[in-house]
Amino acid sequence: MHSFKSDEFKIRVLTKDDAEEYNALLRYAFQVTEADLAETGWKDDEIKQSKFPVLERADVLGCFNIIDKKEELVAQFAVYPLDMNIYGERYEVGFVTSVCTYPEYTGHGLMKKLMRKSLTRMRDSNKSFALLYPYSIPLYRGLGWEIISNKMTYVIKDRQIPTKLKEPGYVRRVQWDDEQFKKLHTHFAAKTHGCLYRNNLAWEEYFRWDEDDTMVAIYYNEDDEPCGYMVYLISSDVMHIKELIYLNREAQLGLWEYIHAHDSMIDEVRGNNYYSEPIAFELDDSDIKETIRPYAMGRIIDVAQFISQYNCDPDGPGGCFSFEIADDLLPWNNGTFVIDFEKGHCALTDKNPQYHLSISIGTFTTLLLGYKSAEKLLQMGKIQTTYDAVAKLDDILYHEIPYVSDYI
Repeated sequence: MHSFKSDEFKIRVLTKDDAEEYNALLRYAFQVTEADLAETGWKDDEIKQSKFPVLERADVLGCFNIIDKKEELVAQFAVYPLDMNIYGERYEVGFVTSVCTYPEYTGHGLMKKLMRKSLTRMRDSNKSFALLYPYSIPLYRGLGWEIISNKMTYVIKDRQIPTKLKEPGYVRRVQWDDEQFKKLHTHFAAKTHGCLYRNNLAWEEYFRWDEDDTMVAIYYNEDDEPCGYMVYLISSDVMHIKELIYLNREAQLGLWEYIHAHDSMIDEVRGNNYYSEPIAFELDDSDIKETIRPYAMGRIIDVAQFISQYNCDPDGPGGCFSFEIADDLLPWNNGTFVIDFEKGHCALTDKNPQYHLSISIGTFTTLLLGYKSAEKLLQMGKIQTTYDAVAKLDDILYHEIPYVSDYI
């Protein structure tokens, strides 16, 4: 690799005029060809045209190398503005995507500079939390990110699909543009910790990569109220379930009853599960193939902003904790924060703390998002404190792993 001076680089916001370079870098970094894109629904000049709304509605930073007074895009960092349910509170968050650098420019700290500047811009726009899907967990961990959710996949043979289900409602297949379909997801997001509220940009990405034969089926209760849906595709005697969400137990079982109605058409069911709860136990024949892997990583951008919205268990004992937080990337997080947890809410305070903890920003993030308990993190050496402190903290915090399914 060449040696470059830092003053040869310029960071600025990308516009639709940069769409061609933005697209070229994406496709080079992720090795996506015209044929790959065409196979997943992109047609003709639609590929280039689709980048315009992304560059207009997302916050995309680019790093340019200045060669003979001309700008050449060499690295980029995009952030989609979304809302996220964090324990019942609707947070404005940034969904980081399209992170890439041309190989010859790696090793010069360009991505770290782009990340710091982008996170600063998020903070300035009142976003206190960000999430992404990592191409390298160790790399992002070193920059203050940590795992916050899981993705499970399962394979169920036709003979293992639940039977003897007889829910009172019914299922109806609908079109992609059905209004109740989108509204159902909004209702689900409002009651599900970690779920992202899909705006138009997120829905466009959701639809973009699906084949024409994909179906949407909605479960309705006896009062004709939609309570759940599944998005699926049947191909080569396999039912592929892209998404299955439900507002209550009745809808969950009703959708599985609908799946069973296809048993003469399929040999097996393959699907994804983001609830972080294995489904095998619920089956009469639990001998299924089920896998789990870490999915999304998250990062608290601004501790003070994040805490101002954060909810804890109103039935918890309450308490005042001093957190000595280490954040090498964002200096405003690098320090001591005294947080008072009381009656379901928390706030920064100048009270004398009852307990003291030393913790990294990444560990602090995964703790408050519910992915790991304080006691478990203490056992792993991720928190420096006493057992009494983590036991008390675990009594105060909620413990629910985030449901994150969207891939943008």
